Amino acid sequence: MIDLDNQTPLAVDLDALEKIAEALSTKEVELIITDDQTMQELNAEHRGKNKVTDVLSFPMEAPFTEQSIFGMPLGSIIIAESFVKEKAAEFGHSTQDELSLLFIHGMLHLLGFDHETDEGEMRMREKELIKEFDLPNSLIVRTEEY
Repeated sequence: MIDLDNQTPLAVDLDALEKIAEALSTKEVELIITDDQTMQELNAEHRGKNKVTDVLSFPMEAPFTEQSIFGMPLGSIIIAESFVKEKAAEFGHSTQDELSLLFIHGMLHLLGFDHETDEGEMRMREKELIKEFDLPNSLIVRTEEY
């Protein structure tokens, strides 16, 4: 279900991420973990922001529905390794927990959620998923920064 392209030495528990993905969609997802330079280039090219960001999501269709074309992947999620390490250290949880949070965040964007325009729905769904997957409460604090 997850097509992982880990371009970094970051350890990834793919099984844990697969469980999250399966809870949200039956579609395949591409997950790329990359370095700051690549992330900055992608952010500049696609969002017009010439800086590194933690996670980018590229849905295959907009808006996406589960009933759309059979067999089409949901989209791609790109995560910056540096943010995973920095935020895990800052908030006192594991890199896998931080990676899980960023993956959840990316998945919700692929499903059409947008914390920049909604009225807190995405943050609420993130909090529900953090609890559902027994992730540390420190991640809830992390979601409130978005």
